[in-house]
Formats: sequence, structure tokens, C-alpha cells
Amino acid sequence: MHTEPWHRPAVARVRLRTPSIERAGTAQVNAPAISAAVTCSHTQTTWRYHLLVHGAAGGVGTAAVQLAVLLGARVTATVRNPDARSAVAALGAHVTSPEDFAPGGSHDMILELVGGPNVATDVRSLAVGGRIVVIGIPGGSTAELNLIELMLRRGSITATTLRSRSLEDKALLARQIERHVLPAVNAGHVHVPLAAAYPLDQAADAYAHFAAGGKIGKIVLTL
Repeated sequence: MHTEPWHRPAVARVRLRTPSIERAGTAQVNAPAISAAVTCSHTQTTWRYHLLVHGAAGGVGTAAVQLAVLLGARVTATVRNPDARSAVAALGAHVTSPEDFAPGGSHDMILELVGGPNVATDVRSLAVGGRIVVIGIPGGSTAELNLIELMLRRGSITATTLRSRSLEDKALLARQIERHVLPAVNAGHVHVPLAAAYPLDQAADAYAHFAAGGKIGKIVLTL
């Protein structure tokens, strides 16, 4: 696990109007996934995608799985922790371990939450015209890939993070979440498991819990 500051979760200064700690946490972890998924859903007449989510047991992963299922996608997810696989499967995904995952050219979109070590395999797993969206790099920030394979699949690789965005961009993203995600949260269609909640003055303990891995769902700081 990297410990450099840019690998730590960004804290946005944008307020989301949510009625409870559980729903507030769900909205916050959706921010990276929404940045990748909402734009795509707006440019497609249907979401009959085959989506692959690497590292699906965390807050962002469980949110992404549920959002994709709600939009009509077929979802495959890799989960390293054996104890977390049944919980992710219950959200609507076909779940496998990273070791048992067999690359195959059938995925229209891949949400990469692990990072560099997966990218070469991701390219081999793309359908023609598919894309890889990198939204997490705890496994490493560098990758080696075969560009010929990417070209033959007419694929693309994009990436996003909250940390480098302006306050205005974060505000726009928050409005997108309110419009496209919170109705599903309020209706009970999207719910991210709460792994733990820490008061703000225990932020270091919260990060240690986050860095240890193996959790199911989100870790929330409370004021």
C-alpha cells in the first residue's frame, strides 16, 4: 500500500444534502464512480454494458456495482478477500478472485480500482470499442501494456481523481450526484455497507483501517 499523500483519499469541500451518515457516505464514495459512469450513461441509448470492476469490495466498488446493475449493465467483479465475495455477489455482480479471473475480450468498460498491475490484463479483457477507467491505484501507479492489443480493440484508457479538480468542478460533480445518484439512494436501490465510522479527530485511525484493506464498504469520518 502506498503512503504518499496523493494516494490518500481526497476530502472535497463540497456539501451534499443527505439525511443520514449511511447515505452521506454512499454519496461521497460515488463521486469517482459517477465521474466515470454518468458521462457514459448520458452518451448511450442503453446501458446494456458488460462492466468489470476490479477491487469491488470497497466503498467505491460496491457503489459502482449497484449503480451499473441499476442502469442495466451486466457486472463482473474481482474481490481479493474471500469473506467479502458473497456480499458483493448479493449486489448483483458475478464475483471471482483476482487469481481466478480469466482475461477475455468481452468487457465494454473496466473500472480499475487496483491500478498498474492490472492494466495489461485489462487491455486483453476489453471488447471492441471498450474503455478502461482508472479511478484507484493502491496496487501501483505504473503499468506496461501492449499498444497493439489496445489498437486492435479500438480501446481507450482514461483516468479521473477528485484531488486535482477545482472547487467548481467538485460542485458540478456534487450536483450530478444529487440528480442521478441520491434518488436511487433515497429509494433504497443503492446502499454501500458501512465498514466503520470515526470521529474527525481519529482520522489517522480511520486511514490506518482504510490502508489495511479487507474491508467491505466504506469508512466514514463524522463531525
